[in-house]
Amino acid sequence: GLIQAGKIMTAALYYYKHMLFLYCEAIGEETRPEKYCSALTPYMETFPGIEKSRIWADMYHIYYHAIPEGIDDWKRSSTPGLRRGRIAFLYPDKLYSYIYHHLNIVKEGLLTGDKYQSIALHENILFSYFEEPKTIINIRRDPSLESKVIDDWLAVDPESHFIHLPECKGANFMFLPAYFTLGTK
Repeated sequence: GLIQAGKIMTAALYYYKHMLFLYCEAIGEETRPEKYCSALTPYMETFPGIEKSRIWADMYHIYYHAIPEGIDDWKRSSTPGLRRGRIAFLYPDKLYSYIYHHLNIVKEGLLTGDKYQSIALHENILFSYFEEPKTIINIRRDPSLESKVIDDWLAVDPESHFIHLPECKGANFMFLPAYFTLGTK
């Protein structure tokens, strides 16, 4: 209903064991999951917070390849073949190194990747959303320039940052099954 009303462009809910990961692209005012996912509340555990316990814990976007320049810019030209969600776990002592390098890559704005990709962080858990086929872009929207900051990230041994779970089969990120993936073109 929120997609049809023009308040959300994309919404997807993924799961891993006892955790849910909600990806949402809201238009205009912030749209909180408590408002439109209330049917899930009886089945969820509360998460402790500073001021009060809550059902949904925010994740913080630390990595992306594009910043929306309005609704028309963010509209897809066609429906994505796949809307993918995946997670990774960082070693606690590598958390700040990961954040530092990825924020620098974003600040530089030259590394190309999927326009709709986002990596968000909660504690030591990374959640990544992206689409296939990918729409390749960089933040500066200038593919002729190459990232130099990526070399700093590659020099610190990226693999050493990730806890490799058996179900990841050697990969840093593990693809998640979805309860739903919805969106406009």
